[in-house]
Amino acid sequence: MQADFDWTVRVYYEDTDTGGVVFYANYLKFFERARTEWLRAAGVSQQAMVEAERVMFVVKSTAVDYHAPARLDDELKLTVTVERLGRASVQFFQEAWRLGAEPRLLASGRIKVGCVDVAGFRPSPIPGTVRARLERRRDT
Repeated sequence: MQADFDWTVRVYYEDTDTGGVVFYANYLKFFERARTEWLRAAGVSQQAMVEAERVMFVVKSTAVDYHAPARLDDELKLTVTVERLGRASVQFFQEAWRLGAEPRLLASGRIKVGCVDVAGFRPSPIPGTVRARLERRRDT
């Protein structure tokens, strides 16, 4: 599967346990950063969505498989692939790869985000202007 976007991060001491291995929950943080940068590359500001449209994206579900450990100072490539763009949700497939002489898949996951209104956290359609930018970004 070809990724729609990728983002590179470095593993810092704060990301690891005492053995220098990335704590498993931190992959969700890495995936979140990559999705945020994907939105930014599409020209979508999450803060502007809240202020102008009165909606925001929230994580509905996650499922992550861990394949190999990342360690202190590793450089990771995080990928973002849109599997489904729904009326009020986006289903992503994401991967974390260790870069270097022998790239290795470290973690893969499916993350579903929903668009909700800020007042009551009820499902809300993705605004048309945002949807158009996401569709354009996905098609590039």
